Amino acid sequence: MIRFQQNARPRTDTPAHLFAVGQTVRMKSRTGLVQKTAELFQIQSKLPVKDGSPQYRIRNDQESHERVTTEDNLEAADNQAT
Repeated sequence: MIRFQQNARPRTDTPAHLFAVGQTVRMKSRTGLVQKTAELFQIQSKLPVKDGSPQYRIRNDQESHERVTTEDNLEAADNQAT
């Protein structure tokens, strides 16, 4: 049996992922990365939201591993940083 609470707060939907699987992205912050770290990454998969920001598994062909980062640390590769 499902019980409903009166005056309950409405459910908030989780934020939608902005980037698509296969899309090329660039990391905004390179803090903690060595200088030779690749610049462009491909979205491998979408992951659940963490601290209000969708997460992604990303990879560069030059590296032998994948990375996990939040959407607020990514930008589309076709955007030119100024």
